[in-house]
Amino acid sequence: MTKEPQPVRKAVFPVAGLGTRFLPATKAVPKEMLTVVDKPVIQYVVDEAREAGIEHFVFVTGRNKAVIEDHFDQQVELEQTLRERGKQEALDILAAGLPAAGQTSFTRQQAPLGLGHAVWCARELVGNEPFALLLPDMVMQDQPGCMSRMMEVYRETGGNIISTEAVDWEETHKYGIVEKGAAAAGGFRITGMVEKPAPGTAPSNLYINGRYILQPEIFSILETQATGAGGEIQLTDAMLKLAEKQDFFGFTFTGRTFDCGSKEGFIKANLAYAMWSRKMARSLGPELRELLDSIKPVDG
Repeated sequence: MTKEPQPVRKAVFPVAGLGTRFLPATKAVPKEMLTVVDKPVIQYVVDEAREAGIEHFVFVTGRNKAVIEDHFDQQVELEQTLRERGKQEALDILAAGLPAAGQTSFTRQQAPLGLGHAVWCARELVGNEPFALLLPDMVMQDQPGCMSRMMEVYRETGGNIISTEAVDWEETHKYGIVEKGAAAAGGFRITGMVEKPAPGTAPSNLYINGRYILQPEIFSILETQATGAGGEIQLTDAMLKLAEKQDFFGFTFTGRTFDCGSKEGFIKANLAYAMWSRKMARSLGPELRELLDSIKPVDG
């Protein structure tokens, strides 16, 4: 009988990035707190993790990110005002997004040394157990969510899981790409990984889209790893080393992914989530069609 893998209870969210592509909007507001319809980007990602059964949320922050911590805390004065005004629906919305006491932890990444370094900064809070890693720029639209589906694969395979997504072959040089092996429990074995392969050399068209389940041995690899591309500690390099000792499995996500670290992806996410609401879709649909037919770009 196959031993059941150790449960994944904790998730890491690297939120230390500067968000320079959104200046001046992100001069004083973290990019993770920009709103998609009515929720900050980071709330969508945390909700995805919570739906998947995550019990503890670990945020790796940087300077000027205190508002993220405030967002996942009670706002006593606001709640009291809403209560006095009989705004029960608003109170319910706030309560639904609030983690329980002790479920959030925050640690600081003092220097911008890359994703691998951000993950390593969470080592003491994660401890010696498997954990989920969710990149907050990547907002996934599906029901159930991407991480929930990955958990289904993990419960069957154990090991390490990477979420992947199909991309046009002509675009593979922009991403981390996996090599696809034999099918396994709703996913597949990963037999190789390459970061931004040269055009025409990619082993598949499946790119790594920002969701992972990793074993804690990744931390000891990251601790001694030299910097790679861009002078940063690369997570892909560490995963390649870990793959020499442990199994890696891929999961192919078939929902919609929005890179909210880009302006185009952020706008697409707002439109997609607005149109997910029947009420908003009825109101916005005709207006969007009219805008598409009438607006002409002013910047050429």
